[in-house]
Amino acid sequence: MSFSPIEVLNFVEENDVKFIRLTFCDIFGNLKNIAIMPKELPRAFKHGISFDASGITGECSDLLLFPDISTLSVLPWRPKSGRVVRFFCNIKNADGSDYPGDLRKQLHDEIMALNSDGYSCEFATKCEFYLFNLDDNGEPTKIPHDHGGYLDVAPLDKCENTRREICLSLEEMGLNPKSSCHKHGWGQNEIDFKKSEPVTAADNMVHYKTVVKSIASQNGLYASFMPKPLKNQPGSMLNICLSIKKNGTDILGSDEGNYFIAGILKRIPEMTAFLNPTTNSYQRFGVGYAPEYINWSFSNNSPLIRVSNANGESPTIEVRSADATCNPYIAFKLILSAGFEGIKNREELPPESETKIKLPSSLEKAYEIACDSDFIKSVLNEKTRNPILNNISHTWREYRISKDNFEEKRYFPFI
Repeated sequence: MSFSPIEVLNFVEENDVKFIRLTFCDIFGNLKNIAIMPKELPRAFKHGISFDASGITGECSDLLLFPDISTLSVLPWRPKSGRVVRFFCNIKNADGSDYPGDLRKQLHDEIMALNSDGYSCEFATKCEFYLFNLDDNGEPTKIPHDHGGYLDVAPLDKCENTRREICLSLEEMGLNPKSSCHKHGWGQNEIDFKKSEPVTAADNMVHYKTVVKSIASQNGLYASFMPKPLKNQPGSMLNICLSIKKNGTDILGSDEGNYFIAGILKRIPEMTAFLNPTTNSYQRFGVGYAPEYINWSFSNNSPLIRVSNANGESPTIEVRSADATCNPYIAFKLILSAGFEGIKNREELPPESETKIKLPSSLEKAYEIACDSDFIKSVLNEKTRNPILNNISHTWREYRISKDNFEEKRYFPFI
């Protein structure tokens, strides 16, 4: 939605807005924010709001947050009196120049380059999560909120009311949820989003996790996006869906579309450390419907890439290996770069479902492949790739030393 600064200032005054959250995504995909008072908003639009970047990015100097006016949204679970709104922000250096670690800007620039060549694309996500009960002290347990199964209804589906509140909140914020359901695991849920342009889709995914956790907490529950929180239950995926057009015409089903899919399949081992950046991510692969092999299919429900062509919708590629611990701005950029590299090099698409090549089996293996990848170095600058790879290396060393309860302590309380 397009607003002018004057329209935003009038909205803030007329709707009793008392706090403005300036949000941005850190390198690891976590939502961060600074809250300012309404009187500071004109300065934010014109000069930006300074913050100490050392604790977030490791930078020695301050950085500036500039609100993206088009992302104005009211937080519906906050009080109606003294409302809270949020903006996603662009990040700049103290001198006003573009900050090279601004992932949102990187994805935007990627899309602008594709648009100049006649291409357009839309992304959507299908993201699963578990709802767990809290103990008497309000701390999360590993007890699922219900024992429902796939597409169950109440009373088996005890998550229904919480899921409905989440969807209504997302809709009120303009985040475009499309559908929701109970998934295969006990207490497991999924909410699907409508397609939107890539930066908006990434914004939605980042904020989606905060909305889910906030509404779950209000309902006395704990929402977990951990890829495999329960050993005897299915893992949780982030299904990344995209459609691509050239000069207004869908390319999927054409030679270009096949080259695009082939490009993703070729580069997926190199991308995996960024799509699945936790040790827990790799416990999900090959279990249930989670992919294990680097393959594709029109109809099978467990390949790495599924190509769908539902009536009334654009043909869609579904990349099914990622999970919610990834940074969606990075994930979308890598997938697009791999696909368009495939078009450029006219990569041959292998036969449907025929492959013996597996996804990396551990975070260590994925890390080694990523470090040796010229593709990764060409797509992600040092400000982006080095902090993530360094963090993965540190995580793997810790995990190797003490695997007992590592994931319970490192991931479950925070993801």
